[in-house]
Amino acid sequence: MKVSGIDLGGTKMELQLFDEDWKVVAKERRPTPNTYGALVTSLVDLIAWGDEAAGGTVPVGIGAAGLLNPKTGLVLTANLCASGQPLPGDVATAIGRDITYINDCRALALSEAVFGAGQGHHSVMSLILGTGVGGGSVVGGELLQGPTLTGGEFGHTSAPAHLLAKYNLPLLPCGCGRQACVECYISGPGMEQIAKVITGKTMTAPTIAALKHTDAQAQKVWEIWCDLTADLILSMTLTADPDVIVIGGGLSKIEGICDILHKATATAQIGDFGVPPILLAQGGDASGARGAAYAAVQGGRYV
Repeated sequence: MKVSGIDLGGTKMELQLFDEDWKVVAKERRPTPNTYGALVTSLVDLIAWGDEAAGGTVPVGIGAAGLLNPKTGLVLTANLCASGQPLPGDVATAIGRDITYINDCRALALSEAVFGAGQGHHSVMSLILGTGVGGGSVVGGELLQGPTLTGGEFGHTSAPAHLLAKYNLPLLPCGCGRQACVECYISGPGMEQIAKVITGKTMTAPTIAALKHTDAQAQKVWEIWCDLTADLILSMTLTADPDVIVIGGGLSKIEGICDILHKATATAQIGDFGVPPILLAQGGDASGARGAAYAAVQGGRYV
């Protein structure tokens, strides 16, 4: 049986069609529209393209940034022209069948657990460090999700007070409406915010990472970022104690990041209890679509 997965981003959407061995047999990429009506129409057309390529109607999963409110069916998203709209329901109505709609971080977690760096492990957590921060938990090949559909929003847990005080960091406002979410400090823009506070300078995340061993100011920013990120990984470990934690997102491309974060988390851990292996995501551009497609095969509707 074939299955389609769509990776829906702010600038592009891509459908990947998978065969029964989970190999990509066809794919189609299109620009993401900037009006809601056009977005629904484009998704419907893309799904029809996938059905035609498959030779018939197939299950489809859509992975996108943001949250789906299970009470209202409305999505909350900053990078699509669909916030406050019933996007999954409108697409399902237009194509005349159910779809699976999954947060993109949860889609990557599922893909990596089943097909990627977490393959062969019973419990896998993912942590995406990029423009935002999020992830997911997968146990026995199934995504853990409860009634609120917010599980995996690690970036919107509170930043540790002891580290904010230690480094004299302000309580930054978060786009979610709360204050001092850890995402405000350990996302790519968050690292840059730390640099602004500590050095008074504008420094990009790639610059900070490149100068972390040669420039005293960049080294200090890097130290703070590592401590804050390690504290979040420790919280994930103390909560679920997964077999492995898979790191993805733009900041995961920093050389040696897994070893660096493993060492920092071990330092933060209680006594000498250790921490799980920290691994790089393997799926690349295929992870989001593959995870969404796999969720669809599992029978998920809105996850």
